[in-house]
This record gives sequence, C-alpha cells and structure tokens, in this order.
Amino acid sequence: MSSGLAAGVRCSSCERHFPAASYALVRDNWPASIDLFRTPKNNQACMDIYEEIVKLRKDGRRGAVATIVNVRGSIPSFETAKMLVRDDGSIAGTIGGGCVEAEVWQAAREVMENEKPRSLTFNLNQDPKYDTGLVCGGTLDIFIEPVLPPASLYIFGAGHVSVNLYKTAKSAGFDVSIIDDREAYASRERFPEAKEVIAEDFEQAMAQITPNESSYIVIVTRGHRDDMRVLRWAVQTRAKYIGMIGSKRKTITIFRELTKEGIPAELFERVHAPVGLDIGAITPEEIAVAITAELIATRRHAERALPHMSWFKNRKNELNAEDVASQVHKNTSSDR
Repeated sequence: MSSGLAAGVRCSSCERHFPAASYALVRDNWPASIDLFRTPKNNQACMDIYEEIVKLRKDGRRGAVATIVNVRGSIPSFETAKMLVRDDGSIAGTIGGGCVEAEVWQAAREVMENEKPRSLTFNLNQDPKYDTGLVCGGTLDIFIEPVLPPASLYIFGAGHVSVNLYKTAKSAGFDVSIIDDREAYASRERFPEAKEVIAEDFEQAMAQITPNESSYIVIVTRGHRDDMRVLRWAVQTRAKYIGMIGSKRKTITIFRELTKEGIPAELFERVHAPVGLDIGAITPEEIAVAITAELIATRRHAERALPHMSWFKNRKNELNAEDVASQVHKNTSSDR
C-alpha cells in the first residue's frame, strides 16, 4: 500500500482507494488470524467466530459476517471461511487478506448500517487489479449478513393494551420488558414470559434502563403526566423507535410543553404518536396488533408507504410538501 490523502490509502498493486482505517484494520488483523483458517479441517476458528457473534449480541452490539460461499479455481483461503466485522471496525477471522478483504470490510460496514444482507463476487483470475500477491487466481462469491442484537421492547404501563402488546410483540420476536409503578399490574402473573418486569416509580425505573439503537419504547401509561415524563426521557435515549398512545391533541400538547422546556424539536423525529398503523383498531387486542405492525415495519425498514397515525410523521410529510410547493412557486415566479 502507498500512502495517499489523510482520507484514505491507495493500493499500489490494484490502484484501489480505501479509507485508511479500513486497510489498517485488515492489515493488522490478517497476520494474526490467517493461521486459524489455513485449512478447512480446523473448525476451532469457526467456533471462535460463533462465540464472538454470541458475545456481540449479548452486549447489544452489531456486526456483519462475511462467508465464502462458492469458489471456482484457486484462492488463498477456502470455501466456508468466515470473517466477522464488529461495529467498531475490528475483525476476527479472515477470508484471505489483501484488497478483497478490505473491500469486503467496507461492504460489511454498509450491511451493518442497512441491516440487509449482500453478496459480492470477485473474479480474481480475470481482473488483474486483485493480483496483489495474496491471491492465486480464481473466482469467489462472498455472502455478507448482518449480526444484530435482539430487539428489545420496553413497554411503559401495564394495563389492557400492554398485556396484549406484550403477547403480540413477543410472538414477533421482541424481548419485552414491562415497567409500571403498580405492583398489582406489573407482575409475573400478568407477564409470565417477559424479559423483565419492573414495578417501581417510573423515574427510578428509567434510571436503570439504557436503551440502544436496537431498542423500542412504547408509552401506554395510565395518564398524561406519566406519558410526558417517560417521553421526556425517551427522546433523549438512543432508542430506535418511540411510540406513545393518545390522541393527536394530546400529542401536540405534550410536544409543545416539552419543547418549551428546551428539548430540541428534532429529537421527536423518532416518535410515533398517536402510535400504531391506522387499521381502524378499537379494542386493546386490535390496538396491540396495530402497534406491533408498526414495530415490525420499523425493524424491517419497510420501504412502501404505510398508514402511520403519527402526528410527527404526518407533520414532517406536510412540511416537506410545503417546501416542494414553495420551491415550485419560486421557480414559476422566476420564469416570468
């Protein structure tokens, strides 16, 4: 590799440009890990990768696993070789080193961000730019899949909607925790398979919880005051999704009160309130389904337009539409 701009490094063999951190991490990790993968008979390396995946998920972190799924010809590794790229950029294992590994590292970062798998094909025997001295000619297909922590759902409130939301969300794969200040409601009898059941004052409970980018929060307490207390805390966490039950009028009132306190309006962009998709839900069971559907849509990055009830989401769309209309008006005026 030859030194380039501070933003990256250019490979003198293949002329490809990589971020400096990208190549350095591959370069520094490759010599230490290659012996583990020298032959397919050594299964300990794969076991180490799997243990690292389990550890990442337990710690609430992300990663991506790159696996050589098909080989044609000669390569400096073997089919089924794996490399784990962690969310801090560090790696475990190897798929052969060199520029191929650096390019896979970059793709793995994108897979983590998008939470969607990706396939890459390298024609080493046809493309001389990969001939870095580490490859032997041949073609390999690499499959990169995201490693994501379990989706944690924190439900504040333990009433009728919460009981049903706990059931539907759990069946959809969420790790559900229940928080309420009433012991008679927040109990193992009502939520037998919940990850946690916290029966404490909301302020004390919130002090014990640290949501991350894989966390979802739904606020369905028994009153306006508690909803606002929890929302004030929730928007200042790293939670991926925040939902609050209630009418549009209540939502606007709470939003105005919290922004008057100095909470930036942009922090409410993740908030879905009123919560759930507009499917005409009336009963607690139906409302739970509407909320769970919205949770799934967020988790799976649904791209199609959905009937969100959220005032915040609709407000953003209305503002965008106003901006477009304003720009069209300016362009029309300038043409005159």
